[in-house]
Amino acid sequence: MHNLAQLEWRCRRGTKELDLLLQTWLRQEFDHSTAAEQQAFLELLDGADDTLIRLLLGYAQTDNPKLNELAGKIRTLSLSSP
Repeated sequence: MHNLAQLEWRCRRGTKELDLLLQTWLRQEFDHSTAAEQQAFLELLDGADDTLIRLLLGYAQTDNPKLNELAGKIRTLSLSSP
C-alpha cells in the first residue's frame, strides 16, 4: 500500500508541465494500475527533472522498457484529459 499523500508531494516537481503530467496519472490511474506500473511510476519519481520531462514528452527513452511504456501511457492520458 502506498501513501498517496506522499506520492502527491513527490509529483510536485516545480514545473507546471511535470506537475500536471505526474499528478494527473497519479490521481486517475495509479490505484487501478498493475503492481509493475506502480513500481515503474515510483522509479520515474526518482528521476531528475530534466530527464523526466524529456521522457514524458517523448523526446527521450531509457534503457528500461517498462519506464518507456509508462511514460507513453502518461503522455497519452495527458493528451486525452480535458
